[in-house]
Amino acid sequence: MRVEITARNNEELLRKIDELLNENVREVYINLRPTKEILVRILENAPNVKLIGCPPSLYPKVSKRVIRALRQMGIEVVPIKKSRGRPRKYDEAVLLRIRELMAQGKSPKEISRELGIPLRTIYYMLNGR
Repeated sequence: MRVEITARNNEELLRKIDELLNENVREVYINLRPTKEILVRILENAPNVKLIGCPPSLYPKVSKRVIRALRQMGIEVVPIKKSRGRPRKYDEAVLLRIRELMAQGKSPKEISRELGIPLRTIYYMLNGR
C-alpha cells in the first residue's frame, strides 16, 4: 500500500505520520525534507516500508549517511517528481495531429471542427505551447 502525506510543517507531518501509517504501508511520499526524526517516525509506524519518496528539490538535503543506513535495511529514499496544477486536457499527440493537419493546408477552423476542439484552444496550442 502507498500513502502520500503532505503537510505545511514538520509538526503537522509527524502528526499525520502517526495517524496514517501502519504495518501494511510499503511506500510513503512526504512533501517535506525527510529529517532523521521524520524517518524514525515513519519506521516506527510503518515497519514494512520499502520506499520513502520526497520532492527532487529536497532529496539532496537528505544525509548521505542516513540514505546508506536505510539502504542497508532494504529501504530506498528516492526523489519523486509530482505534477502540479491542472492536468492538461490535450496531450502531445493531439498537438502533433493539429500540426499535421496544418501542414496539409487545413485552416484552424476546419481542424477545430474535425477534432472537436474549440477554435481558441487550437490557436492556443499552436502559439502558446
